Amino acid sequence: MIKRQLQAKIKDQLTKFPVIAITGPRQSGKTTLARALLPGYKYFNLEDIGTKALAVNDPVSFINSIEGKAIIDEIQKLPELLSQIQVKVDESKKTGQFVITGSESLLLSEKISQSLAGRVVNNVLLPLSCKELRTSDNEAKSINTQILKGFYPRIYSTNITFSEFFPEYVNTYVEKDVRSLKNIGDLSLFEKFLQLLAGRVGQPLNLTSLANDVGVSHNTIESWVSVLEASYIVYRLKPYFKNLGKRVIKSPKIYFYDTGLLCYLLNISSVETLRTHYAIGSIFENLVINEFIKHIYNNKLGSKIFFYRDSNGQEIDLIVDSGSGILGIEIKASQTYSQDFLRGLLSFASNVSLDTEFKGYIIYKGKQSQKVGSVRLMSFSDLSKVLKEIK
Repeated sequence: MIKRQLQAKIKDQLTKFPVIAITGPRQSGKTTLARALLPGYKYFNLEDIGTKALAVNDPVSFINSIEGKAIIDEIQKLPELLSQIQVKVDESKKTGQFVITGSESLLLSEKISQSLAGRVVNNVLLPLSCKELRTSDNEAKSINTQILKGFYPRIYSTNITFSEFFPEYVNTYVEKDVRSLKNIGDLSLFEKFLQLLAGRVGQPLNLTSLANDVGVSHNTIESWVSVLEASYIVYRLKPYFKNLGKRVIKSPKIYFYDTGLLCYLLNISSVETLRTHYAIGSIFENLVINEFIKHIYNNKLGSKIFFYRDSNGQEIDLIVDSGSGILGIEIKASQTYSQDFLRGLLSFASNVSLDTEFKGYIIYKGKQSQKVGSVRLMSFSDLSKVLKEIK
């Protein structure tokens, strides 16, 4: 198993909390991590028909029959078990008694917090980070190859290629989860929606335009996007509003949690196609933003992320607000530096009133990292140095 950054955090949590939750997309390595960390725990998978039947028929007896400590996989299949887990841990008063995993975010997290308030700590395990790949000697030779392969652990732990993995992932998991969350009759329309959404990566999300292009209602598109969010397929990056009044764009931007899946949906199957693709800038932007999100989740940080764009068109791809400081990150797929890269950062620094320190960075594909005035130009290979700035 590739070592995950969350391992040390979870080991510590096992000594402090009775229940540890690990949520994240399917195939992100939740089960592998839990079973590798806790080989002595009993294992129950609620996707197993027999196991689920036992739990459905008598949830009280199912939980009470568990002797010792246990991992319960895919808890979203039967969230009713959470209240009985609460009873069990309240009686035993032991730490590290249950590890539960789930592949849905918003709904599952809400049910966990309601049923197990004060008894559970939640972790989000996303696909592998560049740091995790680097430390396990699995890092690709080029940025574009890495973007294309994506970051799901199975691509690195088995002989499966990314061109084999992603069709299976979409067919088996995305559509399966979608059908369990929403009653979607015409999956071909949903597949069209997925591809059109991928084509809008890094753009403000216009639900009306998307609905018109797919041929469904505005409410249907909103529902479908929410399903993808709940399954950790996409996320919405909100605009930064602090002290800006009405001078900013209010629509969120849409991004995918994995660039390999994004490329598959865009029908990009080779590095050559990726290099000349119209969306290469947005795809690289997506890669970099994902690394910030993974860093925040893997280190259990409270930092919030946004993008900035004012009504004059000045923008910054990523704003990271840690509470004690603000980072502005401009992301460029170019291998050469241009002074134009500075415009959004300098505009933000001069026009936005902040009560904390502001640092500006440009992340690009070039090899040289250096200071350009008040802004730091950073090669993607030096991204870890920027991530260390997030407290």
